[in-house]
Formats: sequence, C-alpha cells, structure tokens
Amino acid sequence: MSILGNRVLRREDPAFLTTGGKYLDDLPLPGAAWMTFVRSTMPHARVLSIDVSEAREAPGVIDVVTTADLDIAPIAPFGFVNQEMAWPWLAGDTVRYVGEPVAIVVTEERYQGEDAAERVLVDYDPLPAVVDPVAALEEGAPLLYPAAGTNLATSLPGADDPALFDGCEVVVRRRIVNQRVAPCPLEARGAAARWGEDGRLTVWASTQTAHGVRDEISHRLGIDADRIHVIAPDVGGGFGAKIGNYPEDLIVGWVARRVGRPVKWVETRSESMVAMGHGRGQVQDVEIGGTGDGRILAYRLAVIQDSGAYPRLGAALPVMTRTMVDGVYAIPRVEFSSRSVVTNTTPTVAYRGAGRPEATAAVERAVDLFAAEIGMDPVDVRRRNFIGKAAFPYRASTGTTYDIGDYERALDLVLDAAGYDELRAEQRRRREAGDIVQVGIGVSTYVEITAGGGPANEFGAVEVLPDGKVRVRTGVSPHGQGHITSMSMIVADRLGVDLDDVEVVYGDTDAVPRGIGTMGSRSIQTGGVAVHRATGEVLQQAKQVAADLLEAGVEDVVYDPTVKHFHVIGTPAVARTLAEVAAAAPEGLLAEVDYQGTGPTFPFGAHVAVVEVDTETGKVRLRRLVAVDDAGRILNPMLAEGQVHGGLAQGIAQALFEEVRYDEDGNPITANLADYAFVSAAELPRFEVLHMETPTPVNELGAKGIGESGTIGATPAVQNAVVDALAHLGVRHVEMPATPERVWRAVRDASAGRGYAGGG
Repeated sequence: MSILGNRVLRREDPAFLTTGGKYLDDLPLPGAAWMTFVRSTMPHARVLSIDVSEAREAPGVIDVVTTADLDIAPIAPFGFVNQEMAWPWLAGDTVRYVGEPVAIVVTEERYQGEDAAERVLVDYDPLPAVVDPVAALEEGAPLLYPAAGTNLATSLPGADDPALFDGCEVVVRRRIVNQRVAPCPLEARGAAARWGEDGRLTVWASTQTAHGVRDEISHRLGIDADRIHVIAPDVGGGFGAKIGNYPEDLIVGWVARRVGRPVKWVETRSESMVAMGHGRGQVQDVEIGGTGDGRILAYRLAVIQDSGAYPRLGAALPVMTRTMVDGVYAIPRVEFSSRSVVTNTTPTVAYRGAGRPEATAAVERAVDLFAAEIGMDPVDVRRRNFIGKAAFPYRASTGTTYDIGDYERALDLVLDAAGYDELRAEQRRRREAGDIVQVGIGVSTYVEITAGGGPANEFGAVEVLPDGKVRVRTGVSPHGQGHITSMSMIVADRLGVDLDDVEVVYGDTDAVPRGIGTMGSRSIQTGGVAVHRATGEVLQQAKQVAADLLEAGVEDVVYDPTVKHFHVIGTPAVARTLAEVAAAAPEGLLAEVDYQGTGPTFPFGAHVAVVEVDTETGKVRLRRLVAVDDAGRILNPMLAEGQVHGGLAQGIAQALFEEVRYDEDGNPITANLADYAFVSAAELPRFEVLHMETPTPVNELGAKGIGESGTIGATPAVQNAVVDALAHLGVRHVEMPATPERVWRAVRDASAGRGYAGGG
C-alpha cells in the first residue's frame, strides 16, 4: 500500500519543538568578529565625505570599511535592465534609499558594532527624492541615475491595439494599486564566513539557494566555485526574499579575508524592515470589455513596477505577471505591457508568488468590476468565461501553455462548501434591514505557474547504506515546507523503509554537488521527481545484486517493500533483505539523477471570502475563508494544508493589513513591527481548505507546486468581499489594504456621490 497521499506527521517537528532549530544566529564560530552596517539615513543624497576616525577609536573596533577600500566592481543589473543602474556594495558618491549600506564596522563583540557605527560621520548633501513609481516616470522627476537620463529600468512593450475593445458593449477601466509589502520572515537575514588553512572559503547563509550563493560569490569575488563551501543551516522563512543575493550576504567572505579571521553578521528586525527586499509594488491599469450578458471579449493590463532604488529581481517581476495575465479565462483578445522604474525606496524582490499574485489580483478585480457594471453575479461571469476542461493543454495569449485544469469544478466545490446561496440570502436580509454591519462575499478563481521562470531541473541522489538505511541528497532545501518528511515519503514508498531510517541532506554545497534551490513552488515537481527517479535506479541496481545472491536472472527477481525482501518469483521463502543486498553490492547502491523537467505546471483553485464590514467605522472582520486548491497529486495532505494556511495568512494580510509606506520625502514610516501591521492569528479565522487533485502529465508523480497558491487566491477574494459588502452603497473599489479609514472614506464619498475609489 502506498504511503503517498497519507497524512504523515512532520519528521522535523520534534526537534523544532524541543531542542529548537539551528539558525545562523546560533552558529558557534570561535574567534569570529562581528560585522555591523552603517546605513543611510537619507533617501537620496550626495555623499560628501565619510569620517571613520572616531569609529576606529571606539572600543572593540577591528576595522572600518568604506567604498574606498573595496576592490570589487559594483553588481551589474540583469542584461535587459539599464546598465547604468548598478548596485554598489557600499554607497559611493550617492545614497538612494534609507537603509542603504554606507560602511561596515568590524568589532570583537556584536554590541560594540552598534556603538561604533554611530561614530561614523557621513556628510550628506540632500537631493530631491521620488517615491511614487508613477511620478518617477513624469517629466522633470528627480533622477536616481543622471547618467541613465531616465528612471525607467526596463520595459515590456505591448501591442497597444486601438481596436482591442471594438465590439464590446461595456468597457470598464480602473487603476489598481498592488501595494508594497515587507516579507517579514521570522528569521531575518544573516551570513558568516571563514577562510580555512587550505585556502577554501566557507560561508554560512540564511538562504533559499545555497548553490546560488556559492555561484554568486564565485562570480562577484572572482573565486573558483570549488574553493567555496556554502552551508544553509535551518532557515526561518524566506518567502522569496532570500532567493537573490544582497551585497551584505556576499561581502562577508571579502571582509573575513581582509581582517584575517572569521566574521559574522545577523540583521536586526529594524534593519530588515528597510534593507531586506520588499515585495509586490505594482500600479496596474486594467481595462476589460465584453457583452451585456457577461461574455468577456478583451482585456488589457498595463503595469508600472516599482523596482526600488536598485533594479534587481523586482524589475523582472512583470515577466511573471505577463505569463499569467489571462488567468483562468478564455478571453479572445488580451494585451499586456509593463514599465519597471527606480524610486528612492528599498529594492523590491520576489515575494510569495512573485508576479503571479499580481496578475491574479488584477484580472479577478477586473472581472468583479465588469460584473458590477453589467449587474451580473460575479460567479456567473466567471462560469461564462472559463477555459473549458476539454481545452487542455491550453495555449494562453502570451504563449504560455497550461498543462491541465478543471476550473469550473473547483468553483463548484468552493461555492458548495461555503454555502454561497445561503450567504447571498443573508446579505439580502441585512441590506433590506439596513444593518450597520454588512456582509460581503468575495470570490476568486486562479491559475498559477510553478517551476516556471527558471530551469525545471534539479539534482537528487539516493544511497542505500550497508545497514539498510537510506541517505537522500537533494538540491532543494527547506525553510518551513517539510522537505525531510516529503523526500522520506517518496523513498519509503518505493523501498518500504521506515521514515526514520531516511536521512535527508540538503543546503550544503560540499555534500550536494549541485542544485537550484527552493523557490517558485518547485521542490516536489523537480527535486521530488529527481529523488523518485534515483530511488528507482537504486532499486534496479539492488535487483541485479540480489539476482547474483539468489543465483537467478534479474528478470525473475522481485522486491517486496512491505518486508524489504528480494526473492525469486514463486519462492518468497528464499530471500535477501535490502540491507544484505546493500552490504553485498561491490560498489554500493547509489544513484544520482539530474532531472530535466519538460516544463512548468499550473496549479489552480477557487477561494470564497466572507467579511463583515461596519459601515459606520469602516472596520472589516474576516469571518470565513474557504479555499479549494488543486496542486495535482498531493503527497501529504498535512504538508499541503500547512502551505495553504501560510499562503492564506499572507494573502489576507495584504488585502486587509500590511503596507510598506514612505512619506513624500522618501522616509520609511513602517520601519518596525509596531508601525507595520503584521498579521497574527488573532486577525484570522479558522481556514476551511479542500483539496482537489488533478494530476499533471508533466511529471511521473503528477505533482504540482502548492507553496504560493493560498497567497494568490486569497488576496483578491478578500478584496472583492470588502467591495461586495459596500456595493449597494455605490462603492465600486477599495484599495488594499482595506483599512478602516479607507473603507469609511469609501462609504462617505459614495453616499456623497463622489465616486470614491478607496485609495489614499
């Protein structure tokens, strides 16, 4: 009987709940000095001088480093980005956002660094700042890079067909803000480095991709990759913000070499809020048109992407937005365009979903706006325009080919579970009674791409040891997902070994020779498939050895995983155990697989959110969130639900609470968790999650990704619910997050006939 599909408890949890994890801050590194970054307090300014003389005299100071000391070139942007917009390791003649590293203080003890950093005197000449990405494109806007002559980092032009909406009886247009948010992993960033007597560099990093850190250090610092050993210990959350490598992460090796001893750096929470990359940050102009009976004929999405001060991964997010611009709908005519701009703010990076939640938020709000305009139930509009089940594999307008889907069934399941008709009846009763507290029902249907936007390949190795235990090595690494459990289940399913007899090795570039890492919900459909194939190859090797031991032909030998025995067909009494076979194997039982995926997969689902909105105060309470998520074959429902729950929390947080904000001069006003409305369990209902399984044909496990699905579906469902609660009052849109003030203003202005859109 297969173990896959069972609710298996996480093997990781006993250690986390007793002795605790081993995070970077827990790393014992004898003789290590501490790095502290001096960070810009100005959003935009010329650096006239940096005086470190007083800091050098501070207690415990070993060294102070400024850009004048560096012998490494600035980090060049991607090839499709304006090459004038390079990212310096430390600010040189200009600072471009509050929190940008200006200098490094190296001290004996951690606390000494904070004191010494305050003694570094930086003379700034303030420059005009631009925070709004729309304003950054306007003529006369302050330029972050005068040599570039523009704040436009890169663009994806659209066809801009003037006839796109010809034949449409109704066309709705709206500007939507998908606001900037902070990833806020429970463990902030950190890195440490030590040079060995053999000339090799060892780096420990809180990262989603140990091999990516190794390769980036090799590239940036000019060190051969085989002379670099990167270790990712337990990582307390990443959410995409720990994919890309920041100057702080990469420079630890350089500093360790300079001072001749190990060094360590761990970010504070206040640093993290302004220096770790932010997510989202899109201004979206949506246009949707169709017929009065609900048929959508045309859709256009134009995006202005806020890249922050340095256009790295954030500038590329619109590529993923474009990939999923159609959503779940068979729209005949679709256009997409984007412009990525620089602003005097923290650089943006990938954040749970990385461009796909933005695409879903746009099209799902657009569909609701269209439904409201024609006076049709938004559920009926969705049904009318779904890509049909028989159409798969389906080629979308951008050339993206969806593998498989059944969007109407997902919608039916979630509506039935939520009791949609009963909710609408309750809503009618409250409206008729003129209740102060109104009910809103929000629906979203989504499709996303997983293992997309990058290579669909991954490394996996399986070795059966002489005692019958199994060692797995994988190029993916966990930061909360439960990889040890899932990889153990894949092996145990084929070999019949106990889960506790499987060792899973990851996040160590010496132990695992290559790998891509964990991001984009790719782990099981790439790394898991690699381990599955390696297990099969080991089994074949073992059959050959067993055949020799049993003096039989390999084609006559079978393996019974229930008892872990090899025997000849028809004579089960004469057998050899897996351990005996492993011990007898002259070269051991080991298989390494470099899985080359044929393409991404496309999970989908439908969410229903139910909110109660106090029309006098604007307060929103999320009463229910029902989610149907289809990630293909589910290997462990418990792990899948954990991923969905986390995604739902972050999606809801964006819809109702979280927003990174700056004042008009570029100063952050959400620089700590007192000012930034980080979501907690107290603001969330008990989630209702239903699994729907439509196995993908793309890989033999039939598995798709699930790590980001909750985030993608939840945000527009909750936003739509808030607007729905107020629709009878004339409100057509409320920007995220739907704070009490925004909701109250929307109600007030709608009643005054001002057509308030809920922004600001």
